Amino acid sequence: MRAIKRTAVVVVCLLIFFGVIIFILENQQATSLTFLGWNTPQLPAALFFVGALLLGLAIGPLIGFLAYWRKSAGLKRRMHLN
Repeated sequence: MRAIKRTAVVVVCLLIFFGVIIFILENQQATSLTFLGWNTPQLPAALFFVGALLLGLAIGPLIGFLAYWRKSAGLKRRMHLN
């Protein structure tokens, strides 16, 4: 059973990897972004999208961990008050 799960995980990871590669290859047009007065140099559009994806994948779990940590700290404080 463990081998089947491992194989399924590898297949899903490969599908995601090849999907990202195809996305990058299809979005090579140069694009410049302007945000709050900041201008970026002209880079492939896929770079901005993949960068946003990676930033979200990094920040999302961090925010979840901080929310969990605040919740558990609040529960510990309440337990000590009782």
